[in-house]
Amino acid sequence: MWPHFKKMHKKRKQSIMSNAVAQDLMTIADIVEATTTAPIPFHITAFDGSFTGPEDAPYQLFVANTDAVSYIATAPGDLGLARAYLMGDLIVEGEHPGHPYGIFDALKEFYRCFKRPDASTTLQIMWTLRKMNALKFQEIPPMEQAPAWRKALINGLASRHSKSRDKKAISYHYDVGNEFYSLFLDDSMTYTCAYYPTPESSLEEAQENKYRLIFEKLRLKEGDRLLDVGCGWGGMVRYAAKHGVKAIGVTLSEQQYEWGQAEIKRQGLEDLAEIRFMDYRDVPETGFDAISAIGIIEHIGVNNYPDYFELLSSKLKTGGLMLNHSITYPDNRPRHAGAFIDRYIFPDGELTGSGTLIKHMQDNGFEVLHEENLRFDYQRTLHAWCENLKENWEEAVELAGEPTARLFGLYMAGSEWGFAHNIVQLHQVLGVKLDEQGSRGEVPERMWWTI
Repeated sequence: MWPHFKKMHKKRKQSIMSNAVAQDLMTIADIVEATTTAPIPFHITAFDGSFTGPEDAPYQLFVANTDAVSYIATAPGDLGLARAYLMGDLIVEGEHPGHPYGIFDALKEFYRCFKRPDASTTLQIMWTLRKMNALKFQEIPPMEQAPAWRKALINGLASRHSKSRDKKAISYHYDVGNEFYSLFLDDSMTYTCAYYPTPESSLEEAQENKYRLIFEKLRLKEGDRLLDVGCGWGGMVRYAAKHGVKAIGVTLSEQQYEWGQAEIKRQGLEDLAEIRFMDYRDVPETGFDAISAIGIIEHIGVNNYPDYFELLSSKLKTGGLMLNHSITYPDNRPRHAGAFIDRYIFPDGELTGSGTLIKHMQDNGFEVLHEENLRFDYQRTLHAWCENLKENWEEAVELAGEPTARLFGLYMAGSEWGFAHNIVQLHQVLGVKLDEQGSRGEVPERMWWTI
């Protein structure tokens, strides 16, 4: 496509540029060159026949139409670029759309190249965009969620992380379709960080090993009772039941619930395993031996951590253990995840540092016994998911549509890059509920599990 496109438009470039100058307009390449410092890490070719950037750049961007320019001009930064990419108006060549991992290094470098043009050039850019009709707001991609401020106006400020709003947020991300998720997850349908016994282990082996690690950390044994909050498709629930533990899992995703319950029945685990379509706050039982929370606290909201840990502590018997497994920042400075994540991936999702998690566990019913960072395991997990999506790309597009397939490819590849570059981490924190005298009961002093 690219050689043909270049041949077709190279001859037009001089006349187009001359015409643009005559009308005091700029080409797309002119705008890029006016707002960046060379060399940029992309070769950019536009619908108007102009192009800029090194021809041997590893990635080539094709600005296909004025819609792409409009998306970027009306929402500068990640959000506008994502909109244009998801809608197919900004085309990336150089890597498969189901696994564009390396492009994030190029994007980071590209952002460093941006500069503020002088006043006259800025006016000329704005005039060009206006004449191009590129300052109008385009139709928002169908999967984009409303921004936080609009949700607040619609639902009221007090409704953030209410049960109804949390249910909608979880359904948005996890109810895309079980068939779609099965294209990149392993057979257990586990959508959380695996734990690789060796870097060469398969995804299936690593996910099984993750459940083994959590099971051992929680000191579970036959006859015990486990509550798994935010259980997903029920991988931890089934693992525990296979080892004689009575396990209840809860999820706000109806499709996860339906698939998980069917799989429990298929494996003959109904006597020990159960998944409920339920908010964790509505679980009536208490006196559990252990609680696993694998990838749920990202959806809870930092301001709700005290209530979250206090409630889960109340569900445990004295001496009971809780393991919180979650994505974190590498520090404890508060920040927003950004518009792309909030509107396209995890609406109302929030991250914090492991220190903040530990503080709230300690302040609300738990003695913290152990914590560890598994960020490289999540990097490997995401790489495996991206490779699976790439291998099943055509089917993914057929099932969910190309914008959604592109969205998951972009999100998972960007997350892989983020774990590799310490933008985010994955921490497991283990705590125990003490009695009134500060005793752990039978919980040992030293680590008892196999790493």
